[in-house]
Amino acid sequence: MDVTIASIIMVLGALAVILVIVLAIWSVVKLKRNATRAGYDSIGEYLKSPPRTDREKRDAINLALKGLVVCLFGLIFPPFLIIGVFPLFYGLRKTMYSSLGLGLVNDAEEDAPVAR
Repeated sequence: MDVTIASIIMVLGALAVILVIVLAIWSVVKLKRNATRAGYDSIGEYLKSPPRTDREKRDAINLALKGLVVCLFGLIFPPFLIIGVFPLFYGLRKTMYSSLGLGLVNDAEEDAPVAR
């Protein structure tokens, strides 16, 4: 039985793709659960809003750190870099909102035209 390096690399690549898909699905399910627990209708609404509770602040920091780890892992395997940017951005955004005291800011109010 002749096993070449190329076939081993192909198998490892296929396993990496399957792992990425499983981790992405697991992350979306976990985000949906957190959004529902916090009282939001959708994941997008949860990610865009500033954290209201300490639990949401911890979740934002965890999301940012997970994104950072995936981005660092992306330095070795470049496709992971693209995936890690999203949790890093949204996690840091929520963390910055809470650290700047912007918890009362509503994105819809920011986008509304100002009468002059």
